[in-house]
Amino acid sequence: MRPAQPPAYDPNDSRYWDGRDLEGELERVFSVCHGCRMCVGYCPSFPELFRRVDGYVDRGKGEIDAFIDQDYEVVNDLCYQCKICHLKCPYTPEDGHPFQLDFPKLMLRHRAQRAARNGVSLQDQVLGEPQLLGRMGAGPPAPMANFVSKNALLRKVQEKVTGISAHFNLPPFAEKTLGTALRERSPSVHAHGKQIAFFPTCTVSFNLPTAGIAAFQVLEHNGFDVSLVAENSCCGMPNLDGGDVAAAQKKAARNVAALYPYAAAGKTIVVPGPTCSYVLKHDYVTLLGTEEAATVAAHTEDLMEFLRRLHREGSLKTDFVTPLGKIAYHAPCHLRAQRIGFPAAQVLSSAPGTEVEIIEKCSAVDGTWGMKEQYFELGRRYAAPLIAAMQEVPTPRTVATDCPLAGQRLAQELGTRAVHPIELLNMAYGLPNPAGAR
Repeated sequence: MRPAQPPAYDPNDSRYWDGRDLEGELERVFSVCHGCRMCVGYCPSFPELFRRVDGYVDRGKGEIDAFIDQDYEVVNDLCYQCKICHLKCPYTPEDGHPFQLDFPKLMLRHRAQRAARNGVSLQDQVLGEPQLLGRMGAGPPAPMANFVSKNALLRKVQEKVTGISAHFNLPPFAEKTLGTALRERSPSVHAHGKQIAFFPTCTVSFNLPTAGIAAFQVLEHNGFDVSLVAENSCCGMPNLDGGDVAAAQKKAARNVAALYPYAAAGKTIVVPGPTCSYVLKHDYVTLLGTEEAATVAAHTEDLMEFLRRLHREGSLKTDFVTPLGKIAYHAPCHLRAQRIGFPAAQVLSSAPGTEVEIIEKCSAVDGTWGMKEQYFELGRRYAAPLIAAMQEVPTPRTVATDCPLAGQRLAQELGTRAVHPIELLNMAYGLPNPAGAR
């Protein structure tokens, strides 16, 4: 199953958009997956793939060569881009294997061709614009926007129009956005000239600014002058989820233009969300194919990854005053996909009186998929192992995750708020409670 030529995963390559080339690659990769079956428990795509293969065999029609377009489309629709299959797969380019499998990238390519052929659905158009929704709902409109989010009848109407599940626990809109809250703060007395750039993400900007305020306080406590990247856009991952490559490229170009001056000056760009940090580090170079995108990628770190680096270098302050107790920490899939370990758990564990239990289970939200009406209940079933593992951690315990949407799933299923690790580190230092940013 060695490919005749390297797989085409660059949307700037004409082969990426060649339907016959894609069909051949789908058949090749699905044949390898069908023969391996290691990923059967990771997401709904693989059980459905194997069920369809076995169904054709039972009917005497062969295996993957009997697949029709609908078979490929159903398997694709059930992929929520957690990327764990690629992390575990033994046949990847990263492993030096001649099969060169990258199932998530193949699913994105298939989705892109479908969107180019059929158009981007209204559901994916709405879910693809979290920054626009944030600007419309956060700030003065927040009380009304949050009322709509909590009203069952209005959510059912919204579900009919947009396809966003009426049952998904949407993050609240903040009455003060991160930008507003930062402008109202007093200047830090701790920072002394070490420069760093903060890429805020849509959810931290408009829904969960407490994590952003905590990040500024922790970084300033450690001597950094932190610059909020104000001219940023959404990272573009929600557009990729819907197959809208052009929209993702447009956002990538805007973000690279905003971030490149920081990177060119040698400043680190920190990102408080693993999905966004993954995209900046791993997708922008391919989406844009520019030296500027490569420079931005090389200078980007996940927020907790950066703090762990400081800790390993011996420069992270350890003047902790508050023990954090037992923490049940969810390791997000998009953090694990970066192959950087568990930086949040390692940093938090350095605080006295703190014990972190790492839970490597998927929340089955992964961007936009788990928010969709047609997949909400299926997502809950695939998140059940995560919820069960969380419930096994003895109480009292604090639930933590770097991923805000996984946090919404955890809060809904467990009945307790899931906090960003940076908020716990802020607490360990005894810094001001950032809750006033809500």
